[in-house]
Amino acid sequence: MTAHMQQTEQQAKRPLRADTERTVQTILEAAERVLATDPAATMGQLAQAAGVARTTVHRRFATREALLDELTGWAARQFADAVDTAHPDAAPPLVALYQVTANVLRVKTDWSFAMNRTADDAHPEAARIHAEVRTTCVRLFRRAQDAGVLRPDIDLDWTRRVYYALIHEAAKEGVGGGDTDALATRVVDTLLRGAGAPAGLAGQTGI
Repeated sequence: MTAHMQQTEQQAKRPLRADTERTVQTILEAAERVLATDPAATMGQLAQAAGVARTTVHRRFATREALLDELTGWAARQFADAVDTAHPDAAPPLVALYQVTANVLRVKTDWSFAMNRTADDAHPEAARIHAEVRTTCVRLFRRAQDAGVLRPDIDLDWTRRVYYALIHEAAKEGVGGGDTDALATRVVDTLLRGAGAPAGLAGQTGI
């Protein structure tokens, strides 16, 4: 772990004053907007977009990389909150599946730049959060299978990966202005019903 990442994690653990927290959030939201369209944007451009002095940005983030690290961690935490608020371990599986999908799509749409940064060992906090979300998703899919929402013979790992791919495609439409609720419905409907017509399959041989 680099020194500036250690500094960022230490800062993230300290409680911030309300005004400082608002300033940090403003900077991160502005950084997301600007970097989503111009990944090479400078600290000065990010400060301008946030409506603060460049010195204010540097006071909180010593380097551009430190800002990007915090942006990645911030988005990962929003991602985890999106899943948790859908009550994936308590709500009826089908309800939870839809709500998780809608919530995650909103985060992926609002934080597309940060969410597309690789969540691997280069950012331990984001990697940990994404691993925890995967574990939660596995539990939800097992609950859905036990409840009869998913077929008893389905490969849950394959189904989960297909689900992720559907969310990824839907998120791209969401960034382009798509309705996240409608996209969530499309994702869940495609996952559970597929694209084939049962009547059409019934007449086929060798299936």
